[in-house]
Amino acid sequence: MEIAIQQGWPLEQAQKVAELYEQAFGMKFARAISNQAARVAILSRCFVPDFSFAAMQNGKVVGLAGFQTQAGALTQGMGAKQLIDSLGLIKGTWACVVLALFERKAAPNELVMDGIAVDSAVRGQGIGSQLLDAIMDYAQAHGFESVRLDVIDSNPRARKLYETKGFVATKEERFPHLKWLVGFSGATTMVKALN
Repeated sequence: MEIAIQQGWPLEQAQKVAELYEQAFGMKFARAISNQAARVAILSRCFVPDFSFAAMQNGKVVGLAGFQTQAGALTQGMGAKQLIDSLGLIKGTWACVVLALFERKAAPNELVMDGIAVDSAVRGQGIGSQLLDAIMDYAQAHGFESVRLDVIDSNPRARKLYETKGFVATKEERFPHLKWLVGFSGATTMVKALN
């Protein structure tokens, strides 16, 4: 089956995209929003498709790579108001506090990648690599000077992919005392210069 990479996705695919993101990153967000159905529902309403590339197969999203610039982000719809409206004051405030630990802002002339999710049924076909290439092509075409991402210590396959694409580790962070909260004990910031 042929895979097509495109910017964004049809809005009727929002639920599928949220489920895909949950499949890849749900454990990372589980402490912020413990109820899986609530996480998926919030994601399906909060994503901004323009800040992503989707891998499409037979009209369905099978892969996603989100990104952030100073103009916006895939997850920009997931603000305090949306979380509190969806979860109530206490759970919504808790979600805001935990999700703030993952917050990364794009610097001028920098694109920040928000992770790659590929449906388990089509993994191993190079879709993640194609999505990463699409993001780098987009960044280059729009005059960004660099692409930055963070890779967690428990995902060595992703780090290897980024290294083969020319990303260089620029900062290592260790926070073993927060593993209970965020689900991992360290992350590496990697950057690819585009000049």
